[in-house]
Amino acid sequence: MKLNKILSLVVFTFLLISCNNDDDGTDIEFRLLSEVAVEDDAEIQEFLATHFYNYEDFDNPSADFDYKIVIDTIEGDNADKTPLLQSPNLFSEVIEVDSDDFGLDDEEIAVEHTLYYIIANKGDNDMGLQPTPLDSTYLIYEGTLLDNTVFDRADIPVWFDMLSTVRGFGTGMSKFKTGGEVDESAGDGTFTVLDPGAGIIIMPSGLGYFAGTAPGEAYAPIIFNVNLYRMEESDHDRDGVPTWIEDINKDFRPLNDDTDGDGIPDYLDTDDDGDNILTNDEIRDEDGEIAIDYPDADNDDTPDYLDPDTN
Repeated sequence: MKLNKILSLVVFTFLLISCNNDDDGTDIEFRLLSEVAVEDDAEIQEFLATHFYNYEDFDNPSADFDYKIVIDTIEGDNADKTPLLQSPNLFSEVIEVDSDDFGLDDEEIAVEHTLYYIIANKGDNDMGLQPTPLDSTYLIYEGTLLDNTVFDRADIPVWFDMLSTVRGFGTGMSKFKTGGEVDESAGDGTFTVLDPGAGIIIMPSGLGYFAGTAPGEAYAPIIFNVNLYRMEESDHDRDGVPTWIEDINKDFRPLNDDTDGDGIPDYLDTDDDGDNILTNDEIRDEDGEIAIDYPDADNDDTPDYLDPDTN
């Protein structure tokens, strides 16, 4: 599945961009992030102004409603529909993208990109959990270009480690909650998660594949139509500390958090402070259980597993 391509593959594409060809043999033109970001946002704004989603179905859901978003153009019989741009459920977030995120060696340092998302259904307010961009999610999705060309989809729920997806996807999914109760009334072994998070995530190419051709073309704004059912807190190195906690500076980019400076980021390091004591051992209480508040033996406000002076 294209969505699950790890960022390192995208970076590799950028490092070879001057000599690589597109899938059809066409040379890929190197372009600046700032230049593409402006063009992408203009395309997205035009899309938001000329399309709507089936908000009426969400306002008054039927008993068998599947919580799927359907997008259509505002014309003909749909001329009186509210455009996405004017929807009260449209939100946006500005995210800085560094050129070196893609291995680009140019004068740009950080370029602002706007992520747009429609929350048609937040998810279960009582039972739903809200993932971070570093967790794993259980969902169905469809990835399209702005012209509705489908480049990827999963019609049955799949698990995704959001750290291994494009950046805009993980950020967008963190705006939803999971579903609530499970309905097994069909009696055939299948089940339905009630009240899932449902919406669309619209991103410029700088938050997606940029010069990569996974969506079918380079520099393409893309949309993900999603239904979120479940989530799991990720612990990539299985050291007992969730990855979102090991993202110390809380920028949701854990590769730049390396407490002991050994070249291994904390979320992949089983000994975060380099004191030769496993993190999993340093987060336990006297009974050997993982402590709710991680132990801090010298009371210096640095937990033992991040403090090389405590052992």
